[in-house]
Amino acid sequence: MKASFPIDGIALDRGSSANLHRQLYVQLRGLIERRVLPSGHALPSTRVMARDLQVGRNTVIAACDQLALEGYLAIRPRRPSVVMDLPTRSTTAEHVSAEDENPISLRGQAMLAQPYHHGRPGMLAFHPGMPDPDNFPFNTWSKLLSRRAKFAHIDLFGTYHVKGYPPLCEAIARYLTASRGAQCTAEQIVVTNGAQSAFDLLARLLIDEGDTVWMEEPGYYGAGSAFVSAGAKLAPLRVGNAGWNLDPPPVVPRMIFVTPSCHHPLGITMPMEQRLNLLHMAETWRSWIIEDDYDGEYRFQGQPIPALQGIGASNRVVYVGTFAKILFPAMRLGFLVAPKAIDHTIVSALSVTGQFAPLLAQAALADFMNEGHFTRHLRRMRRLYAERRQFFLDSAQRHLGEWLDFHSTESGIQVVGIFCQRCNDAAIAEALLQQGINVSALSIQYRHGSEQNGLVMGFAAADAQTTEKTMQKFRAVLKAHFG
Repeated sequence: MKASFPIDGIALDRGSSANLHRQLYVQLRGLIERRVLPSGHALPSTRVMARDLQVGRNTVIAACDQLALEGYLAIRPRRPSVVMDLPTRSTTAEHVSAEDENPISLRGQAMLAQPYHHGRPGMLAFHPGMPDPDNFPFNTWSKLLSRRAKFAHIDLFGTYHVKGYPPLCEAIARYLTASRGAQCTAEQIVVTNGAQSAFDLLARLLIDEGDTVWMEEPGYYGAGSAFVSAGAKLAPLRVGNAGWNLDPPPVVPRMIFVTPSCHHPLGITMPMEQRLNLLHMAETWRSWIIEDDYDGEYRFQGQPIPALQGIGASNRVVYVGTFAKILFPAMRLGFLVAPKAIDHTIVSALSVTGQFAPLLAQAALADFMNEGHFTRHLRRMRRLYAERRQFFLDSAQRHLGEWLDFHSTESGIQVVGIFCQRCNDAAIAEALLQQGINVSALSIQYRHGSEQNGLVMGFAAADAQTTEKTMQKFRAVLKAHFG
């Protein structure tokens, strides 16, 4: 079929970063797909096209070869290339895609509806749970990474050690046994891409559609989001200054989520009587307890409280930990202690989800722990954060005490302030963010009403000068809001 070639429909930009042959390929493909060049249309010779477009012949040949490879053109020896007879595209396809109001699955929509709070580069004050970046030994860490990278081709190159790099698992098990009172072996340690990855994995493994999860309220929204996204129904486990209200929910829960060593976000510690009662309930109901020990290491009076997992001989507790608060969040390494009842399922689950952590980082972290850097860093940070916590509370009381009542606790690297009057804490958090102050609204930690309005604020990443300067801006925002 002989027809004119639409040279005017092709415009090549010689100033573009895209190669000319790539530009020509994209535009020719568009002409074919829109049927400007219909099926059977014979293109001019590559020499003629090169002359008309004022490009090298090799540019035209490269574009046509790619189109032929993808089935748009048929290249014939010593004869013009011809547009292939392609199936007719549906005229409604683009319309349906644009007009579809629910392109996401129901589970996907549930995921999109969940609350979250992320950091922003350069906005550390007063990001909840953010450790101090200036005091992390990055020189040591980079040397360990570099040393391991030199030998990565031996045992760190492929998809090995899906549950975790064995030396790291051994180091974590020793640490948990010595400092957190856990009862575990290296074989029970599963290294994950942070605590959130562990919650998602456990939700998939242990929860069926419609199961009840007894979830702390207020409670960590990230864990709740993972459970809801897996199809669970949340029942509130109320937490207040008096502790955990263990009145059973209407439906026996499949899973119970708690942060007993340092409640998120209130910072209180679960008394031993409530711990024992909770373990008894889980054993009676055959429920799983997920113990999130996100920053139990940071206790500023006395020794850290032993983990719930180490009490008694319960096989119903799954302990979840993270290195985000001790080291730094972007490391994206966490772990869980799998009870023997589910330990055999982990490798298969990790293989399906692809949630196993990079081996190079695991190996460097194993060296960081085994060579004593981890213990020294944690000890140094406890001292530093104790000083910053006290300065933060004193400064906050001076500048913000007119509007906020601060909950002073002895653990964790964040503080909760409760507003003295009802307000929209999310709107206030957004106004603070506009001034470079990164805090979280307390109300997003509630899912069943009766929420308190307040702010969750981190103090670990801000030194005294930064804290005082930020508090002045903080006060100005609250003064403008409340008048």
